Amino acid sequence: MNKQQATLIRVVFGALLAAMVFIVTLFRFPLLGSQVHFANAVCLLSGILLGPVWGGMAAGLGSALYDLSFYNTGIINLLITFVSKFAMAWVCGMIVSGTEEKAPALPRLILACVAGALTYVALYMIKSGVYSVLETGNVWTQIITKFPASIINAAAAVIATPIFYHALRPALKSSGVLAKLRRTRAAS
Repeated sequence: MNKQQATLIRVVFGALLAAMVFIVTLFRFPLLGSQVHFANAVCLLSGILLGPVWGGMAAGLGSALYDLSFYNTGIINLLITFVSKFAMAWVCGMIVSGTEEKAPALPRLILACVAGALTYVALYMIKSGVYSVLETGNVWTQIITKFPASIINAAAAVIATPIFYHALRPALKSSGVLAKLRRTRAAS
């Protein structure tokens, strides 16, 4: 596979995962006073399948486009969304790096998902704290209200991502896409 083919595969699969992040964010359901969605699971899946950089780009772009489409809260919020979702997928992708030859072992996959999800929760809490200080002068106002929902979404992502990965893996493997993604990750 030449460099142009590898780049094309990364771009197409990255665009597909970014679109999946966007679409999955639309579907939310209530749970314990929170709104749970599986967009974070798709962000983590992006890191697993595409690696840290390309997976981070897909996760960040899909989430930022969602915010732009439905909230349009300004460039700063879009950048914060992009960076925090990128970081989530990047951390997850870094932990599973080096497993291009075979599927990551389940404990490593779960560790990657936990680390990525907690990275996002930490960044989101920092953002919420800064906004809370700017709005009310109290750092805890938004953190206290947003932390439970963030932890619920993180737990949902940690549970769902390995399930999604193992559900998609046979189809990606039999079609040859998984091998191409692995070769493009190894080449980068």
